[in-house]
Amino acid sequence: MPFEKMLDRENPPAPEKISAYTGKAAARRLEKLEQFISENYEMTKSLQFPFGNNYGWGYKYGNKKTHICYVFFESGAFTVMIQIGKNGAGKLDENLRTFLPKTQELWTNRYPCGGGGWIHYRVLSEDELRDVFELIRVKTDKMPAGI
Repeated sequence: MPFEKMLDRENPPAPEKISAYTGKAAARRLEKLEQFISENYEMTKSLQFPFGNNYGWGYKYGNKKTHICYVFFESGAFTVMIQIGKNGAGKLDENLRTFLPKTQELWTNRYPCGGGGWIHYRVLSEDELRDVFELIRVKTDKMPAGI
């Protein structure tokens, strides 16, 4: 079954097992995501099994004590779960046309929460990863001048 999650709660996966499970392309994109976060924020990272068997193992990324996103490992991919708050929602709505159609659809169909919402973004390409970078910037109020 494609995109199965790592659901063995009793055995936390080592980094090499995560890379093998997600596959080379997804593992490289995950490295790029970590590089982006570490270059722009005081990154914290922890391996967690936070929400039970619907999500499985993943990393929680933060900036000091502030949550940035979760990344859940899947066979052949990973999914970023990110919450955009009320302030970020307005900025995202203003600039939504600059994002990929997939990103626009995910935002339109988000799980609503506190004036914004949650997005579950399965990253399958470099373009999608760039949109995830922009979503993180929106969330953290670090949008570049051109967007």
